[in-house]
Amino acid sequence: MKKRLLSVLLSTVLLGIAGCGASSNQTQPSAPAPAPAEQKAENLLEKVKAEGKLRIGTEGTYAPFTFHDQSGKLTGFDVEVVTEIAKRIGVEPVFMETQWDAMFAGLDAKRFDVIANQVGIRPDRQEKYDFSKPYTVSTAVLATHKDNTTVKDFKDIKGLKAAQTLTSNLTDIARENGAEIVAVEGFNQAIDLLASKRVDVTINDGLSVLDFLKQKPNAPIKIVAKHPDAAKNGFMFRKGSTELVDAFNKALDDMMKDGTYLKISEKWFGADVSK
Repeated sequence: MKKRLLSVLLSTVLLGIAGCGASSNQTQPSAPAPAPAEQKAENLLEKVKAEGKLRIGTEGTYAPFTFHDQSGKLTGFDVEVVTEIAKRIGVEPVFMETQWDAMFAGLDAKRFDVIANQVGIRPDRQEKYDFSKPYTVSTAVLATHKDNTTVKDFKDIKGLKAAQTLTSNLTDIARENGAEIVAVEGFNQAIDLLASKRVDVTINDGLSVLDFLKQKPNAPIKIVAKHPDAAKNGFMFRKGSTELVDAFNKALDDMMKDGTYLKISEKWFGADVSK
């Protein structure tokens, strides 16, 4: 009886093993899922045209490039130039005002498509961003209070308080010359601190300071030195915005050929500021 029971159990185990083997042989391994096709890089120009809007990051506090006039309307040299470019591309300009030190992050986060705010074209920025061709050439100036008689050159600002936006190339000049940086949100705040003697100096765009002194000749501010190196400024885009950059460059070329750029430049500065 024991032998018979053992034989039956053994037969059952062998049949089970054979069944597993047969099942395993019949089941073919599933083919790997095809790899998803690479996503095509976004063509920002096509996107902008499809939406009919160009989103533009700008300060709105940086006269005469981007600021509000007495009626509260956003205006300025950069505003007029980029508005004309948008018109030539065939889209509506939508301005999104942002403090300078938050502007690059806003572009990174795709809050806007381009920055129009006198952004200096520098190698470190070109590693991360695309730029249009230069549309202004400007010189940094060192400004002090009219009562200041000790600061006459950039080398004199070591240890002095300089009102600067933290991410500006103008701030780099202040640091290189040993100044203590006092962070500000923009040009107007820097000038206010200087006029009230809460800082000793500010290094800013020469065209902006000249425009300010033209508008307010009695302001207690004076220019004491000009930096030897001129800065080239361009419209800034996220990396990979090739088609939109090309459209901007074509519009700028056309504006310079047909006199539109010169008309805008002379309106604001009385000269061609692209050279």
